[in-house]
Amino acid sequence: MSDASVLAYFGDGPERVYQFLQWLPVLDVLDQSQPVNVVLRDPGTAAVVRPRTGLPVLVAEPFAELRALYAELDAAVGLYCNNSPRNFESLLEPRMLHVHVSHGESDKHSSASNNAKAYDRVFVAGEAAVQRYRHGLLDFDTDRLVRIGRPQLDLRPPAVLPPSSRRTVIYAPTFEGDADYNNYSSIDVLGPEIVGRLLAVPDVRLVYKPHPRIPHSQDPFVRSAHREVVRLVTEATERDPGAWHAVLEDADILAVLPDCDAMVTDVSSVGLDWLYLRTDQPLFVVDRHEDIARLHAEVPVSQCADVVDSTTVAGLGDLVAARLEHDELRPARAAMRRHYFDDVAVGESTTRFVDAVRDLVSLRDRLLEAKTETGALN
Repeated sequence: MSDASVLAYFGDGPERVYQFLQWLPVLDVLDQSQPVNVVLRDPGTAAVVRPRTGLPVLVAEPFAELRALYAELDAAVGLYCNNSPRNFESLLEPRMLHVHVSHGESDKHSSASNNAKAYDRVFVAGEAAVQRYRHGLLDFDTDRLVRIGRPQLDLRPPAVLPPSSRRTVIYAPTFEGDADYNNYSSIDVLGPEIVGRLLAVPDVRLVYKPHPRIPHSQDPFVRSAHREVVRLVTEATERDPGAWHAVLEDADILAVLPDCDAMVTDVSSVGLDWLYLRTDQPLFVVDRHEDIARLHAEVPVSQCADVVDSTTVAGLGDLVAARLEHDELRPARAAMRRHYFDDVAVGESTTRFVDAVRDLVSLRDRLLEAKTETGALN
């Protein structure tokens, strides 16, 4: 344990720790100016996190231990990357400012929920997120929103894919969500056909990067489709070893994207990560619900991507090949990137994040001093 200005809190188990891991490199940068401690509630999660960071990692399973820990640390700001029910035990701490930082910019319904009202500030990527909260919630104070871009995308993890002379196309489906309303996954409805069409594209290397929860999904149709996709990729590799097709279940997707030339994905943060990092490369968005008018209204990035559904998937291979040669949607993606991320260049988001946290640390100290002087907060 060390003195901490900031606590990065994560209350869930290892099955969701991927949400937190992507923040660790950014927290390392923040720690250089605002000391950071990681606070976890599950020993299994700690076993995953500790080898990946030099930050102090503290575990407080019972609520009483959490309260005692917070009293000892007296940190100024708490950061939360999801909306776990266990966050509310941390949110009871009155001497901190609480900040939701999310684990990705996304047009999913869950990305703008009433949970946001529990936090003092909500860090968002840009204008699209502001509109999402303004239009999606009742009586929400948008002054709580702080635009920071996407700090995780500023950092460059080591490359995962070996160099290739082939065009690399990544298929990155999301998982089925926690409820039907939030299910945008293509894997069970179109996944194997998408992969089959992509493998037929001449001179292509296919990378299959499923959401971390897909291989262990509770849905048998999702698991079955995943196994079928793995089989297709494995057999294609056996037929043509020089293609270097790949199944990357455990890789950091942010280490994969820079070496890809086109992406097929669902409504999720992954497509917007692509928009941020690979604006000049083709994007294909799968519409599970086959309602393109709704998709264009709720998912603006789909307006500058080719949409794939059961009526268009048969032509996906030819379309991908054509877009790799001549991409007519590139200018539209450049404009859409500004909608989601303002004019933040790669490298600037981390600076915005650090500055915003620093300002909140100072604000908390001023607020606490004023409260202490009046005896309003013990």
